[in-house]
Amino acid sequence: MRTHITFALAALAAVSLASASLRAEEEHRELGAHEHGHGTLNIAVENKRVAMELEVPGMDIVGFEHEATSDDQKAAVDKAKAELAKPLTLFKLPASASCNVKEAKVEIEAEHEDADHEKHAKAEDHDDEKHADADHDEDEHEGHNAFHVTYALDCAKPAELTSITFDYFKAFAGAQNLTVNVVTAKAQNAYEVSRDKPELDLGGTM
Repeated sequence: MRTHITFALAALAAVSLASASLRAEEEHRELGAHEHGHGTLNIAVENKRVAMELEVPGMDIVGFEHEATSDDQKAAVDKAKAELAKPLTLFKLPASASCNVKEAKVEIEAEHEDADHEKHAKAEDHDDEKHADADHDEDEHEGHNAFHVTYALDCAKPAELTSITFDYFKAFAGAQNLTVNVVTAKAQNAYEVSRDKPELDLGGTM
């Protein structure tokens, strides 16, 4: 099952780049891949299988991005993982589609965006080598943790998947907007949903 999900999401990632709007690409170049308040949800529909992939900064989900150290932070991470493991609560689909969760996998991945830059700086400026090393160690310790979540749903009537209500924004106070890439047999589209506009109309794409 996991191989099937990985294949579907890999195909989705390839086509979503082509389907993204010019405005979204410009924003990505200006703001970088790591933007607080903003995440990405990829959705691939193949027959009755719906594969979903959510990528979002840790700040949006638990209010911090470093590794959890205190008891309160560890509890916040555990609570977030439990909530993220319930996709049909966060992303409400039409009941008529009769969808059931077959798999939900929640992971936390560390991003070290400045590591290569600092290695380059150390090579060019020997006088500041010790200072650069200290900065590098600090960045490695702090990092930018992101949540990476994959779901597999089986929907008895995929043609009924005409909308999504994003209660995701109610669950996580730091989340502000999502880029939603959807690939089906009929269409490949990119959408934007937000805390102010948490409804997505998928009419005509299934």
